[in-house]
Amino acid sequence: MKIPLNDAIFKQLIQLVQTQNQEAYVIGGFVRDYILGRPSKDIDIVVVGDGIAFAQAFASLVKGKSDIAVFKNFGTAMVKTRDYEIEFVGARKESYSKESRKPAVIPGSIKDDQLRRDFTINALAISLNKENLFEVVDPFEGLLAIEQKMIVTPLEPEITFSDDPLRMMRAIRFASQLNFTIHPKTFAAIKHHADRINIVSMERVSDELNKIMLSPKPSIGLNLLFESGLLKIIFPELHAMHGVEVINNKGHKDNFYHTLQVVDNVCKETDNLWLRWATLLHDIGKPLSKRFIAEEGGWTFHGHEDRGSRMVSRIFRKLKLPLNEKLKYTEKLVALHHRPKVLAEEGITDSAIRRLIVDAGDDLEDLFTLCRADMTSKFPEKIKLYRGNLFKVQELVKELEERDALRNWQPPVSGEDIMKHFNLSPCREVGLIKAELREAILDGDVPNSYEDAYKKMVEIGKRIMNDELEKK
Repeated sequence: MKIPLNDAIFKQLIQLVQTQNQEAYVIGGFVRDYILGRPSKDIDIVVVGDGIAFAQAFASLVKGKSDIAVFKNFGTAMVKTRDYEIEFVGARKESYSKESRKPAVIPGSIKDDQLRRDFTINALAISLNKENLFEVVDPFEGLLAIEQKMIVTPLEPEITFSDDPLRMMRAIRFASQLNFTIHPKTFAAIKHHADRINIVSMERVSDELNKIMLSPKPSIGLNLLFESGLLKIIFPELHAMHGVEVINNKGHKDNFYHTLQVVDNVCKETDNLWLRWATLLHDIGKPLSKRFIAEEGGWTFHGHEDRGSRMVSRIFRKLKLPLNEKLKYTEKLVALHHRPKVLAEEGITDSAIRRLIVDAGDDLEDLFTLCRADMTSKFPEKIKLYRGNLFKVQELVKELEERDALRNWQPPVSGEDIMKHFNLSPCREVGLIKAELREAILDGDVPNSYEDAYKKMVEIGKRIMNDELEKK
């Protein structure tokens, strides 16, 4: 089978192969995606010989239109053009020790190089050589695997995953991205070698997790992580959400599968990775806040949103996720995700809406996206009712926002104003005054203006200062 590659970049590569009298192939993900009709700007070229020298010759050929970076320790070079990132490497054989996923490498043939690839769909190569130009080199039936939508290893899967345990995560990631099935024998080997994931750095694991989270339907990958035993090792907090407990014939819903459905729902509306993470973690506090209270009708999860929000930082640290504004954003959405639902079900007041607007700030729309996704029920009429109530909350938010200009609001009287008026240094009393003033304005008891707020601040401050003096 031949697959003509008509882009000008391949004409230049073919020209170089002929002038250098070397053997070279397009290999890996670009070939897979080209066959599947998926766009790709990353091209891997394997050269039977010196890959770095070939890359340098190619960079000279397209001089002025490319940049080259050489990584001698890895035997690779990257050439960036306007449209592509092209990585060059010499064909090689690999061997692994049990304690490390870093292989010993020696030069090899094209088949040796294909044999070291993780899956047959990634071992496909297209020849750039004159004698068999554009011929697909497929010694492990990668084309058949694509046709069958199957993830299969070129070697025995036991060897593949023992050699490099990260490939277990990659198998699940490809299944999730491509909506492929993992071959039963391959999946059995993942389950058998799940513990080997412990020798892989958490940064690499999280990179694969993020790719699963960005796939069209993350539940495919997340469920495979659960079924393989990997989830319990890398993300026990999420694994702990699985299962239903029954007391007095009353059970709660399985929060793990509910969460997977909510994540898939949110992915229909957004490709924002951190909104997807906030959705994945929105009920993470439920296992620790679960209680059976007969008087309240059975199972309760009171305070799960606050408990979950406080878990986010520890989870991000362990998974080596960013400890910056992405963390704060995720904590905020987890903390607030239940509030619009309560408003929609139990009644709406202006003061509650004001607090929601102020607390959510610029992330209010993302919060409502999460809340819409969180509507899961076997009964369509229940979802319709909740959506209607949530829409009313959103309409009132718009109305109050336009009227009161509350987005990213801060009380008009600052902490500095309080300290200056009462001749205080930073202290507990300043925080108490500011907090009570904030609540008075949000409750609508005081107009949101500097003059009115200042008068109220003086009144509150005198009372608090007197109360503190009496305590002493």
